[in-house]
Amino acid sequence: MSAPMRPRHAALALAALLGSGALATGCGKPKGNGPGGMVVPVVGFAAKQQPLEETIALVGTLEANERVDIKSELAGRIEEIAFEEGQRVTQGQVLIRIDRTELDASLAQAEADLQLAASTHARYAALAESRAVSQQEVDQASASLAAKQAALELVKAQLEDATITAPFDGVAGERLVSLGQYVAIGAPLTTVIDADPMKAAFDVPEHHFAQLQAGQAIQLTVAAYPDAQFQGEVYFVDPQVRADTRTVLVKALVPNADGRLRPGMFASLRLVTQVRARALVIPESAILLQGQTTSLFVVKEGGVVEPRVVTAGVRLAGMVEITSGLQAGEMVIVEGVQKVFPGATVSVRPEAP
Repeated sequence: MSAPMRPRHAALALAALLGSGALATGCGKPKGNGPGGMVVPVVGFAAKQQPLEETIALVGTLEANERVDIKSELAGRIEEIAFEEGQRVTQGQVLIRIDRTELDASLAQAEADLQLAASTHARYAALAESRAVSQQEVDQASASLAAKQAALELVKAQLEDATITAPFDGVAGERLVSLGQYVAIGAPLTTVIDADPMKAAFDVPEHHFAQLQAGQAIQLTVAAYPDAQFQGEVYFVDPQVRADTRTVLVKALVPNADGRLRPGMFASLRLVTQVRARALVIPESAILLQGQTTSLFVVKEGGVVEPRVVTAGVRLAGMVEITSGLQAGEMVIVEGVQKVFPGATVSVRPEAP
């Protein structure tokens, strides 16, 4: 967005809007001529149509697409570390192994206990047919068999937990343990981060809420790469406004195949809320301001100057959108405004777009 437009002298704007009686009659000058009957040289610009984006300037923070802290699910000694810090890993790749010696012994015992319980249950079931044992004893044998089966499954699960793998494709973080170290349940081991795409999280003031929707484009820059602009797309708009800040949380996905963007980076971004393919724009220097009224001078056929009240839209760098009061191709005066008046005759030197 550009700075506010420079106001012209009030008398000029008033003449442009209303025209004074003296100017309207030319104070005795020939109608349509400048001072002394001269044709006034000015610089003009033909109003043109171009694509235009309405944007909101915001700041946000970059987050990983996925991030998980890898922790030990059982106590034991670190037997193997199978990754390097910063290494790319794939889903299912082994990262760390915990010593299984005690678990292997527990597995063998659980399998033996299950075998014994199964034999006992089968024998009691056969004896129950001849009523040699009570139904209560049969039920107890069945319960014992189920308990031994569950104990075996628990040991197998612990054996699986002893081999720690990557939950998804990403990059391994800092190694927090050493080979041979004893770790307790829940001890942090490392992290795995998926940083492609990245997520940009930012807060939007609540008065823009009606303009927000998934699919909108963003452009962002970060301090590490000030000359690079990254593109993204909104995928999440929080359905509620935060009562403490009166803002709405919005998140966008930003492709990061080259890995330049990192979690935690501060980002300056523009959220594109609307795109108009054929917006009418003119140089900002053509605009006259008088109070709340915006006007300009239009050069009509024969070089005659006509004041025009218009409605301004989005401000750009040195340009301004006109939403009503002007047509594409009409010539507006951008230099020499102070020398003209309604009905004056001018010679126009076109300004290049």
